[in-house]
Amino acid sequence: MADAQVVQVSHLLDERGIAPFHIKLIVWSVFIAFIDGYDISAIALAAPELVKAWHVSPAALGPVFSASLVGILFGSMIFGWVGDRYGRKAALVGSLLTFGAFTWIAAYSTNLEQMFWLRLLAGLGIGGVIPNMVAVNIESAPRRSRGTLGLIATGMVPLGGAIPGIVSATLVPQYGWQVLFLIGGIAPIVIAVVAHFGMPESIKYMTIHEGQRANLVKLIGLLRPDFKAPEGARFVIEDEKQFPGFNPIYLFKEGLALITPLLWLLFALNLMGYFFLLSWTPTLLTAAKLPPATAALTSASLQVGGTVGALLLCRWLDRHRFLAISVLLVVAVPVVGSIGYFGLTSTRTSLLIVSFLAGFCVLGIQSGINVAGALIYPTSLRANGSGWQLGIGRLGSIVGPLLGALFVALPVAQLYMWSALPFAVGAIVCFTVHRLNEARLRERPWLRDQQAAPAG
Repeated sequence: MADAQVVQVSHLLDERGIAPFHIKLIVWSVFIAFIDGYDISAIALAAPELVKAWHVSPAALGPVFSASLVGILFGSMIFGWVGDRYGRKAALVGSLLTFGAFTWIAAYSTNLEQMFWLRLLAGLGIGGVIPNMVAVNIESAPRRSRGTLGLIATGMVPLGGAIPGIVSATLVPQYGWQVLFLIGGIAPIVIAVVAHFGMPESIKYMTIHEGQRANLVKLIGLLRPDFKAPEGARFVIEDEKQFPGFNPIYLFKEGLALITPLLWLLFALNLMGYFFLLSWTPTLLTAAKLPPATAALTSASLQVGGTVGALLLCRWLDRHRFLAISVLLVVAVPVVGSIGYFGLTSTRTSLLIVSFLAGFCVLGIQSGINVAGALIYPTSLRANGSGWQLGIGRLGSIVGPLLGALFVALPVAQLYMWSALPFAVGAIVCFTVHRLNEARLRERPWLRDQQAAPAG
């Protein structure tokens, strides 16, 4: 630090390495990720019960499946803006309160129209979680751990998504489908209230907002007791170029003119395939005469596989980013395409294994692009940039369940083969992003510090 009056925050974080602060942040992220994943998945597990209770056809559930995804589309952008303007913590607390309240009310809905609107409103809150959870973790971590900590945080979302499968298999037969939404509504409200008092804010967010100066000095004192900031020191993020305020045009600056729209397409393709699997698997397997408990456990296996994939692959994904994601997309094609075959012709164990592998690939991909995509942008744009990626990408997640409703009459094995197509196209798009980003980094070598890919 050449100037005693300038404190380089990234340098401080790099010197300190992983600290108890980061463990605390990850623990908070795990709780939030669990309940976010739970609420995303709950409607799919309630669907077979709604078909019976409300005497509707499975195809009629298509709009309900997509309702929360429409909300997530706008919520990702709204709470991405809130995160960059008012803080990652404020955005996360607001997101939890929003989807908690509307999920709780959904337990008392009596028809598809009510469920549609409640899921849409809950989706606004759900959409705000990932952009801000990724941001708060990677902005508070030392350079070599930014991507890894972000991947660990987002990798917990699928594990939370597995919990409704367990609830469906154990509690729904006794208490009815409503218990899925009661749990999914009360838990996030409790977590939001406690997080307001106990969750830390992003260090780099505080660095670029002068109103957070006192909190930043206090937090740096906890991280580095040996360091005392000079009186009146100016705190800077020396390895990033910031933008004043937010304008969508900033997402296309600094060599991102092609990368940003291709990332939006990549998110849309992967989310299209993922939400088809998530939304329709319980209903399709039940319709194929498998026991409801098997269908529920298959959905849970998909989600558990996603968490295992994100955690086991986090260092590889952190090191190789879009190239590693491209490989996973290629592997996902035959794995996803085989789910229907195993569901109809093999044992339950075989079905659970292949669904686990599908989750391992597909949700590992999603965790990877959540983090690699967010690291493309500097702190001043990160929650907005990530929010727009997830928001525009949600168009794919909306289309996936709706296409399932249109083609639900196809044989199950054939339907799953077609559902693998988005991953094949995604592999091509992702590899293109990898090549474009490598060219961008060669032209602008200072951006390598911002994206923080480990050497080698």
